[in-house]
Amino acid sequence: MADIALLTALIEPEAKALGFDLVRVKMFGGKSDPTLQIMAERPDTGQLTIDDCADLSRRISDVLDALEAEGKDPIEDAYRLEVSSPGIDRPLTRPQDYVNWAGHEAKVTLVEKIDNRKILTGDLVGIEGDQVTIDVRGYRPMTVGLDQIHDAKLTITDRLLAATAPLSSEGADEFEETDDTDASNEGQQ
Repeated sequence: MADIALLTALIEPEAKALGFDLVRVKMFGGKSDPTLQIMAERPDTGQLTIDDCADLSRRISDVLDALEAEGKDPIEDAYRLEVSSPGIDRPLTRPQDYVNWAGHEAKVTLVEKIDNRKILTGDLVGIEGDQVTIDVRGYRPMTVGLDQIHDAKLTITDRLLAATAPLSSEGADEFEETDDTDASNEGQQ
């Protein structure tokens, strides 16, 4: 598998150059279907447009292609590049995410069980230093270190949907009208 720290160091300046914050760099799919997943966002909206994704994808491809041409390809085998916004049920990968999304429901998977629990689901209380507190539904508030978290992401709720309204819904209600009456009467003459 590829060196994620190296890939992050190569990709982050490209995201910053476009005014984006890098949310996650991840390789998945194994040998059969390797995919380099890049998630980024605009700091002011927490989202990316399709054009933003295309711009970032081109920049990353150019950097990785140049390294390949120099014989320094950081990913040995063929792979797919996926660039996206983090989405509504976004991963929580940076300390700031726990600040920004405090009060929202999350699912946190731990590296090892704590209090006989490996998955904590509940409302994020926040972060202090490197300690994240989550009010575990049906249990109690629990505080865990960032180093104890294997994976964390927001859970889709009505509250989250309201907080993550799209950048623009312009054109979403437009549709092309067709005259179905004319089409259905064509063969009846």
